[in-house]
Amino acid sequence: VQLQASGGGLVQPGGSLRLSCATSGSIFSINAVGWYRQAPGNQRELVARITSGGSTVYADSVKGRFTISRDNAKNTVYLQMDSLKPEDTAVYYCNFGPTSKVVRGSFDSWGQGTLVTVSS
Repeated sequence: VQLQASGGGLVQPGGSLRLSCATSGSIFSINAVGWYRQAPGNQRELVARITSGGSTVYADSVKGRFTISRDNAKNTVYLQMDSLKPEDTAVYYCNFGPTSKVVRGSFDSWGQGTLVTVSS
């Protein structure tokens, strides 16, 4: 199953972006989905996750600024990012699986990701 992350770009501090994670199959409705990011020189980190039941969890660094949501009809998971900061600059990835796997981020395969750059 292929995942396609999109929506990244260059934005000024305080701005907003909405990332999309799309797939061809209806897998998101039965799996947890996570958004991750990796900044240069850093390890990949989980920033937000949503379970098949709709429960959401956020990293402390993005809590109150990012919102993860899911549209099962469109097989798409979104990450709305508001009040962006320079430290949010990273390549953002999405992935899916059982909640425990999403939490650990222990995937053999990752999609291409989408670059978010927050700079004035």
